[in-house]
Amino acid sequence: AVVSTQSTGAAWQFYRNTTLGQCLEDSLDEMVQGQQITPAAKQQVLEQFDKAMSYSLSQRVRNKVNFKGRIKVYRYCDNVWTFLMTNTEFRDSTEGFHAERVKIVACDGGKQQENLKT
Repeated sequence: AVVSTQSTGAAWQFYRNTTLGQCLEDSLDEMVQGQQITPAAKQQVLEQFDKAMSYSLSQRVRNKVNFKGRIKVYRYCDNVWTFLMTNTEFRDSTEGFHAERVKIVACDGGKQQENLKT
């Protein structure tokens, strides 16, 4: 979901649910508990992580993947699409794979990119 409305604009926090994001947050929690950093510093690091992930993926990833499956549920709220799909086939230029259940969350990063460069 979209959160954090600061002077730099809203930042997407989707990437905090990735393995990398969860490991970062766990490490930061340990540092806060050990009084090595403040909770405010932890929040600043996480916000920078959100911006860096979004910017890097938008600028560096050029692969395309096609997918086909059955949409069970879809939602559009606050410029965020959420699709719950079953029996989905994914294909790129070299290989493919099948997934029984998939959740896809997609957002319009176009407006966010201006804020993410800072």
